[in-house]
Amino acid sequence: QVQLVESGGGLAQAGDSLKLSCAASGLTDRTYTMAWFRQAPGKEREFVTAITWDGEHTYTSDSVKGRFTISRDNTGNTVYLQMNSLKPEDTAVYYCAVDRSRVFPRVYPEYNYWGQGTQVTVSS
Repeated sequence: QVQLVESGGGLAQAGDSLKLSCAASGLTDRTYTMAWFRQAPGKEREFVTAITWDGEHTYTSDSVKGRFTISRDNTGNTVYLQMNSLKPEDTAVYYCAVDRSRVFPRVYPEYNYWGQGTQVTVSS
């Protein structure tokens, strides 16, 4: 059974930094993309950033480019989201996701597996 467990969310002030983690288990191979999406109240789930299975390629949305960085550990089973210069508009539930399609990048929420989400709240 595949499980994705996010951690690291919380409260922050504008300009602060937070780092999210997502640990994946139950995957039988490493050839999958991992990504972060977010969803604010009343809005659709939005793509944030993704990283290929080998960590060689990343793709980041314009809304966070230059502030957010995705990375992956050597095992390939944990992905991180370093969020710097946070803004109130970054407030959302952040979800980790796994895509096994080998199409990169996929910016629509058509991924195979999802975590339960972690809340990030940024105050002004």
